[in-house]
Amino acid sequence: MIITEIKPCGKGKYQVSFDLAEEVILYKGEMRMLGLEEHMTIDNELFEQIYYEIVGKRAVKRAMHLLERMDRTEEQLRRKLTEGKYPQELIDRAIEYVESYHYIDDERYAHTFVRLNQERRSIGRMRMDLLSRGISQELVECALEEENETSQEELIKKFMEKKHYDSENATITEKKRIYQFLLRKGFRCEEIMRVLRVAE
Repeated sequence: MIITEIKPCGKGKYQVSFDLAEEVILYKGEMRMLGLEEHMTIDNELFEQIYYEIVGKRAVKRAMHLLERMDRTEEQLRRKLTEGKYPQELIDRAIEYVESYHYIDDERYAHTFVRLNQERRSIGRMRMDLLSRGISQELVECALEEENETSQEELIKKFMEKKHYDSENATITEKKRIYQFLLRKGFRCEEIMRVLRVAE
């Protein structure tokens, strides 16, 4: 294995590229300790030390640190580790590690999300939010079905009250505005129209 390039990437960190493996990020002290230089040939033992012992363990620690601060989905955690320029194989290993201890659990995340947000977000908005976080359609629908106890019509009325919408005296422009606002909140056309008709 040959180190093809070493280049600084800010704050005492260096990007180390290899001819036969994904690049890794190492700190200045690690570089010095290992005696790494450009165009240097390294044996398999040293490569595994760099890749698995140093960077691999760091990926796991980073994953744990990210999860300590807030609950995340697998996809969110993958994105964060990718932003940190960890190799894909080491990201997979870090995800596997935290999953084995149930530190990430997409099903639990989806159920908790619906429970905590159902009184201020529409089903449509919660569905979009969960899907954008990388939760599978199946888990999203299951969580919405099992956890959501909030009537969409009642929630629409709450939003209308917050907007100080006066159904009896509303102009056509105001009706259009509240309709568009509720659509953006993720409510379905028929749900909105049903509430607006009753309110008139």
